[in-house]
Amino acid sequence: MKTVFAHYRTQTKLQLAVVISFVLVLIPLLLVLDVSLKQSVVVILITLCAAWFISGLLTQSVSSGIQALETGLLNFKDGEFSSLLAYDAPDELGRLCHIYNQTADHLRQEKQWIYQRELMLDKVLQSSPQALVLIDSNDYVVFSNHSANRLFNSEHKLEGLQREELYNAANEQIKQAMEAGRDGLFHLQHEKDESETWHLSTGQFLLNNHQHRLYIFKQLTRELSRQEVAVWKKVIRIISHELNNSLGPMSSMLHSGKLLSQNVDEPRLGRVFSTLQERISHLNEFVQGYGKFAKLPLPKLELLDWQSILSNVQQQYAFKLDGHVPKHRCFADHIQLEQLLINLLKNAHESGSKPKEIVVSIENKQSGTVISVIDAGPGMSEAVMASALIPFYSTKASGSGLGLALCREIAEAHHGQLSLHNRSGGKTGLVVKVFLPHVK
Repeated sequence: MKTVFAHYRTQTKLQLAVVISFVLVLIPLLLVLDVSLKQSVVVILITLCAAWFISGLLTQSVSSGIQALETGLLNFKDGEFSSLLAYDAPDELGRLCHIYNQTADHLRQEKQWIYQRELMLDKVLQSSPQALVLIDSNDYVVFSNHSANRLFNSEHKLEGLQREELYNAANEQIKQAMEAGRDGLFHLQHEKDESETWHLSTGQFLLNNHQHRLYIFKQLTRELSRQEVAVWKKVIRIISHELNNSLGPMSSMLHSGKLLSQNVDEPRLGRVFSTLQERISHLNEFVQGYGKFAKLPLPKLELLDWQSILSNVQQQYAFKLDGHVPKHRCFADHIQLEQLLINLLKNAHESGSKPKEIVVSIENKQSGTVISVIDAGPGMSEAVMASALIPFYSTKASGSGLGLALCREIAEAHHGQLSLHNRSGGKTGLVVKVFLPHVK
C-alpha cells in the first residue's frame, strides 16, 4: 500500500485520506439506518464527490506552498538566488517560504560579494608584473596572466594548453627551470638583448579535489641592478667624504705655503705649488663627478621641448637626426635627459666614429618613447657589454667609468631602462637604446 501511494502528490494523498475517512464513517451509518443498496450507493457517490471537492479546496494552499518550495530549491540547485517565493499564507508553509526568501537574499548577497572579490583578484593577477601559470594534475594550463603570455612568447591565452605545448614557444631555460620543480634563480639569454635574471617559485595545492601546481616567475634583473647601484653609491659617498676631508686642509696648507714662500728665491717651489694645485683641482673635479652620480636628484617631470634639447646637445656634439624632430608629447626631466644625450654622444664620438656616422633617433611607441644613439665604432664584446653599465668600469685610459652608469641611473629614475646592442646586418658599431615610459 505504501508503494502504491508513494508516487502521488501530497495534495492527492490528503484528498484520498479525507475521502476514505468519510467512506469508513458513512458505510456503518448507512447499515444502521437500514437504507436500500441503491440509495446507499447514491449517498456514497455524492459524499465522495463532495469530500473530494472540499478537501481539494482546503489542501490547495498546501500544494501551492510545496510547489513554490520545490521550484525555489531547484533554483538553489542551479545556483540561482535571485528568485523569491510569492507564497505568504500565515501557516507553516508560509513561514518556511519566508525563511527560504531570507536565505535566498543572504546567499545572493554572498554570491555578489564573492563575484566582486573574484573580479578584483583577477584584475590584480592580470595586472601583476609577475608571470603566473597554474597547471592541473593532467598537465593542462588552467590559469595564466598577461605577464605569462609575454614570458612564453604567446599572443593568445595559455589556458587549455598542455605542458609540452606551453614549452614550444618558450625559452629552453624556462623549460629547464619548470622541469626542475624547485624554487631558485635562472637566466634568460636573448639573442640581441642582455641577459635577464628571473626567480621561479613553485607550490602545490588542492583545487576542486585535484592537485594543481602554481608557477610564479619574477624578474629580478632591475632589482639586482638597483641593489648593485645602491652599493656603488654608498662606496662613492664614503670615498667622496674621505677625499673632501683631506682636500680642504690640503688647499688651506697650499695657500699658506704660497704666502710663506713669497720672499724665498727658489724657482722649484713654484713648480711644486703649481703641481699640487693642479692635482687638488683634479681631485675636486673627480669628487664632484662621482657625487653627481651618487646624489642624482629625483627627476622633475615636464613637457619636453625636443627642438630645444637637440639644439643644445648639437652645439657640443655633432650628430645626424634620423627623421624629423618628434612632435609627440613626452614628460621627463629636461636637464637630466640633456645630460644623458651628452654622455651618450660623447661616447659615440670617442668610439672613432665620424660626426655624420653618429645617428640619433627618437620613436614614439605605444607604451613610451625610445631614444637610440647609433655609432660606427668597433662595438663591444660580450664581456665588455656585461660590465659596461657598472660604475668605475671603463675601457678608456682616462675614463671615469661613470658615463653609461649615470645614463642608466637617469633612465631608471624615470622608470625606464637603458640597453646596449651591437649593430646588426654586418655593420659595426654600437646602439644604445633608452626607453622612457609614458606618464599616466
